[in-house]
Amino acid sequence: MGESSFFRRISEQPVSRRTLLAGSLGAAAAAGLAACSSAGGSSSAGSNIKFWDMVWGTGNTYTAKAKSIAGSYTPTGKNRGITYQSVPWANWYQTFTSAAASKTTPAVSTGAAFLPFAFLESGAVAPADDLVSKLDKAGKNDFLPGLLDAMKTSKGYAAVPWSLDLRVLWYRESILEKAGADVPTDWDSFIAAGTKLKKIGVTGLGMAGSSTTTDAQHTVAALLINNGGGLFAEDESVDCVTERNIETLDFLNECVKKGIIYAGAAAYTSTNLATSWTNGSVGMGFNQTGLDKTFPKAQQTDVKVASPLTGPHGDKGTVYYINPLMMFTTTPSQSSSEAFVEWYLDHIHEFWQAGVETDLPVKKSITDLAVIKGDPNLVKSVNEWQPLGKTIGAKAPAAFASLNTVDGGSASATFVQQIIQGQQSSKQILETLQTSLEAAIKKG
Repeated sequence: MGESSFFRRISEQPVSRRTLLAGSLGAAAAAGLAACSSAGGSSSAGSNIKFWDMVWGTGNTYTAKAKSIAGSYTPTGKNRGITYQSVPWANWYQTFTSAAASKTTPAVSTGAAFLPFAFLESGAVAPADDLVSKLDKAGKNDFLPGLLDAMKTSKGYAAVPWSLDLRVLWYRESILEKAGADVPTDWDSFIAAGTKLKKIGVTGLGMAGSSTTTDAQHTVAALLINNGGGLFAEDESVDCVTERNIETLDFLNECVKKGIIYAGAAAYTSTNLATSWTNGSVGMGFNQTGLDKTFPKAQQTDVKVASPLTGPHGDKGTVYYINPLMMFTTTPSQSSSEAFVEWYLDHIHEFWQAGVETDLPVKKSITDLAVIKGDPNLVKSVNEWQPLGKTIGAKAPAAFASLNTVDGGSASATFVQQIIQGQQSSKQILETLQTSLEAAIKKG
């Protein structure tokens, strides 16, 4: 996430963790960091280690459950207890970077997907290698394919995963039937289905491209990866202007010209898009795995996950954001940090059992639970989409620090708005993005 962008959470609403809102650092600290609870048996708060947790899933109900789980932690041996603090997404970047600069970071924290990579590089985060070894020895390393590997860097594991923000293709079954359209399986059939939806006044590819949301950025990233492309090379350098990327933008331009993408989507907020989904004016689109839960109960069975699309060269893929648990070097006890994270990973299944988490679980033991197995959309997301997922640094073997600088920043927002507006060539748009991303990374 870029320094000028901010996240928002709406209480009781399962909305994207990457919805943005400007806000003040003082308000963030007052609203979020004041919400504390102590855990760890008879340990006093002063001897506890600090655990910061972002406001995930369903907002207030998620936080209440997280505080309850953390509050049940009882340390063993000489390990310390924990003090739980809920941290809002508003101004999260400044909250963490200011804490790092003043060496007041917590011992353990959840956070934005690429934050631990930047902090590991700067020395603010401790590698999780010893913790991973403990999970291996205890038989608890059952992370889904590729997720733990994506956390590995030349300096060690930047963090461990705890949930997964994955983008999948959704469709409204009744609306496709009304249009006489088949569920698409590749890009050509997607255009065919979108064209039929347009004829009945329905948008075929729902997107929100305003500066207050990163929804459209995720859709474009998913399609770039679907075509074997991406914005970075294997060596982590910016590499936007490639044949595969041009081809992907040409596909999106065709969607714009045929009215499959709504022309006004460049100014759409996440609320606009959510309304369009529920009122039936959007028939297909990429979204989080909890999209169906945002619909009224009577409509939820009509909202379904499609199988992954096959790109023009036979590629399949999508974008994901691995939500991390990271350990900071400011901890008064690294062994206490590792002991708590190991314990916490044993208890995160409670979020899904309670229905307060809208992202995918990252552990096979959780995906085997009845609450997941009984949901066809989640089963398809886990079995068909998750193994194909990659970060926005798709071609690199793992995520890296620069992604934290450019993710969701102004350059990416301008990029998707230019695509939706359809007034420039694909190559021109990518050349502009290349220059902007290089400048953002150089600035740091």
